[in-house]
Amino acid sequence: MLALPAAVGGPEEAGDGAHRRFDPLTGRWILVSAGRVARPWRGGEEKVATDLPAYDPECHLCPGNARASGIGNPDYDGVYVFENDFPALRPGSSDAPGGWLGEAAPSAVNGALPNAVNGALPHMADGAAPMSDARASALLRAAPGAGTCRVVCFDPRHDLTLASLPLERVRAVVDTWAEQERDLARTWTWVQIFENRGAAMGASSPHPHGQIWASSFLPDLPAAEDRSQRAYLQAQGTSLLVDYAALESDLDAAGAASGPSRVVVADDHWVVVVPYWALWPFETLLLPRRPVRLLHDLTGPERDSLAGVLRSLLRTYDALFDSPFPYSMGWHAAPGPHDGSAGSPAGSSTEHWQLHAHFHPPLLRSPTVRKHVVGYDLFAGMQRDITPEDAAARLRAARRRVTEPPAAV
Repeated sequence: MLALPAAVGGPEEAGDGAHRRFDPLTGRWILVSAGRVARPWRGGEEKVATDLPAYDPECHLCPGNARASGIGNPDYDGVYVFENDFPALRPGSSDAPGGWLGEAAPSAVNGALPNAVNGALPHMADGAAPMSDARASALLRAAPGAGTCRVVCFDPRHDLTLASLPLERVRAVVDTWAEQERDLARTWTWVQIFENRGAAMGASSPHPHGQIWASSFLPDLPAAEDRSQRAYLQAQGTSLLVDYAALESDLDAAGAASGPSRVVVADDHWVVVVPYWALWPFETLLLPRRPVRLLHDLTGPERDSLAGVLRSLLRTYDALFDSPFPYSMGWHAAPGPHDGSAGSPAGSSTEHWQLHAHFHPPLLRSPTVRKHVVGYDLFAGMQRDITPEDAAARLRAARRRVTEPPAAV
């Protein structure tokens, strides 16, 4: 029998009592309050998505239609990528207030504060001393945010999703992600590939699509993951997420003796788990079994496998409440820039990094009741109402109900 610490399988003995779990990937703690999901709910409810047409003449992402910018889409047949008409990041941007660049604090010019406050001192209460330049330098900091943004239409069909696409179409999306990563990572430090599915996640259109934002800086969450993975490699001599994928697979193989499994979908190349430290009710983490840092480092068989695992997971989500399941998903690959060859960083070593994808769906107890990030979550720390082990069991049960979708016509 696999010898494990008592807490590894999940503290079932705690019953409905609260406990905390540590997220080694970000360094934060999550409060688990099992049983709280049973509380009465008379709050707001989400709308359930309705059936869509194969083509919508009003959709700004359908083939042949004009986008909001007035630019027309080609009559595409397959994956279609274009520059975002309303980008959050722009190449060469230096929009930091006052025009100063870099992380260094701005200095005073001729004894006056920089343009961050339009050349004037901050408003002070009557009789108060003006804020010193040193305070402004410490408190009013800015840096440039250059980058580029693209939109990835997964398919010309308006009514399909990654869950309902044929496998070869999902594989085409995987290949596009990999090629876009290779292209953008030559220039940019961070390439964030993501999809927001459903109105509940703020998707601007139901047409199957995702986005890619590439930036000159490493954002906060990837920076935390970078520190944690680097520290783990230095301390243990192995990869944090390779070890974690192997641990969850071993626990799953050991069966009930090691506690409830958190594995949802797995094959020879990939494993999907509800992480021990999950924030969202039915959050999952998609991990390759072997060490791999970048999407474009994946082999052909690994990409085929990824297409199947990805579709299986998303169809499982849809089956959970027998309704289209909203989520945000995002890939985290090794920071760049890279020169485009397999796994080759142009800057500091990224051997500590492991490719992975996060899936954060908001639904909690039904297709209309979601987890709201408010109150304690906002002002203290994240809290969840069901254990990750319970969530994984429900997802596995939903997966057993999944049937093959009808062929697209």
